[in-house]
Formats: sequence, structure tokens, C-alpha cells
Amino acid sequence: MEVTTWPNSSRPGVGRRPHRESLRPLLPQHARHCPVLEAGSSLGLLVYPPLESSESFLVEYQGDGRYKFMYFIADAAAKWTTLFQVIISLPVGSVGLVKEEATLLVPDPPIDEAGAKRIMRTFIVAEDIHTPPGAVTLRGATNFKTPAGWDSVYVPVLNQIDRPIAPMLVVRVETDWYAHESEFRYVLQPGQVIPGAHNMPIGQVFFVPQEDVSLRDATEDEIDGLKRNREEFVQHKSETKLTTRYGLQYSPQYVRQSRAVKAVAAKTMQGGSSSERAGNS
Repeated sequence: MEVTTWPNSSRPGVGRRPHRESLRPLLPQHARHCPVLEAGSSLGLLVYPPLESSESFLVEYQGDGRYKFMYFIADAAAKWTTLFQVIISLPVGSVGLVKEEATLLVPDPPIDEAGAKRIMRTFIVAEDIHTPPGAVTLRGATNFKTPAGWDSVYVPVLNQIDRPIAPMLVVRVETDWYAHESEFRYVLQPGQVIPGAHNMPIGQVFFVPQEDVSLRDATEDEIDGLKRNREEFVQHKSETKLTTRYGLQYSPQYVRQSRAVKAVAAKTMQGGSSSERAGNS
């Protein structure tokens, strides 16, 4: 399947491209030998914010409808400076005007207060703030257009276990017809912050078919076949134990069998394509 990418409308061409990544640095070492865990981590693509390597930001929920956005830049010596901050204050009881107060924090700043607010909106959707309370929506550097009949599902970074973890609202969008910009809505607790950096993914996207799934009960023969399959796998797994230099034992049977199945499928597909070409000639 081919998915078309298009850039962030405010900052086209800025930010890391999406990619698959099976590694999660904070997982225990033995998780490196769990192929199904790695496959779960690499589901779909990691999405990054539209940041240069010399930029970063921080969003804090201060409670009572008050949020602080801070924007940082680094010089050639990798020394970080806070360029500005914007305080967003919602009215008490959600009745009244939303206040945005920008403060420039360097002498002779290269932008004015209006420019600071525009930059803030490049990275967050200010109109989504506090829906629900504590919510902050981060913008991605890359957007996606799927083929007909496929949707995009936007989730937090899978198997990311560092604490504290802010929950995220998962959405599914019909990106085969709707031009949706990649957005990830996290919900913070008072005092909690969420950072943005060039090399730090803000979420993950994967693609699913719109076709409904129907369920049926397996037959007795099918159940017997599945049991035999599982018993054979367990037997082969016990016969292929390896030991790491740290003394951890694991089996590569799942990976080996997965590769073998994919190789057979690829050969079958290649043979079918060759027969089709021969038939057309």
C-alpha cells in the first residue's frame, strides 16, 4: 500500500520525516528479544513536530484553565535560550474571552508579540486548549493521504513507558478523502508538562482498512489444527534456546518462522506475477 505524505501547512519541509522504529530505549534489556513487542512498537510510523534541530518547546498545564507555552532556540555552541513564552488563560466557568499574553524574554527580539503567538500556533492547536480540561493538541510535521478505503489512526508513541505519561485521545480519520493535519491531543494534569524536540516523536500513526470485520466460530477440525500448530511451535521453540552474554535465555523461533512464511509468500507472489506477464505476452 502506498500512502501519500504532505507537509505541515505552516512550516513545510521542517521536521524529521516519519519512520518505523521498533526500539524503545527505556524498555528492559530482555524486551529486545521479544519480536512481538518490537512489532507492536513499529506499528505504523512515528511522527515528529515541525522543529529544526536548534528549536524546542514546552507546554505546561498550570491548572484552573491556565497554560504556558515556552519556545527555546540554541546557538552555534548549543546553548539554549528561552526566546518567549505565551500564557493562555481561559475564563472562569468558560464564559468570556480567552486571554493570550506573550512575553519576549531576550533583548532586541527578532519577533514581536504577534509573531510569538503565530509561532506557538505552528506547534499547538490553541483553539483545542482545555477540551477536555488539561488537553493540549500538538501538530505534526507530516500529514498523510491514504488510498481509497483506508483510514489513519493517531495514537501516542506505543510502548513508551517513561513516567509520567500523559494520556492521549486516540482518533481515527478517513484520510482517503479528508485533508487532516496530523494532531495529537494529550491531556495533562495540573503541573504536568509536555516537551517538543526535533528528534522526539509526538505520536504514532498507522493505517487500517475501512472494511468491517465479521466473526465466525472455528470448526472442530480448525481448532484441532490450531492446537497442533501451537504444540509444534512450542516444541521447536524449546529446541532453539539461545543465551545472551548476560545469561538471558530466549528463542529466535518466532522470528525464523515469520521470515520463512514471508519468504514463501513473496516467492508465491513473484511466481504469480511472472505467470501473469507470460500470459499477457
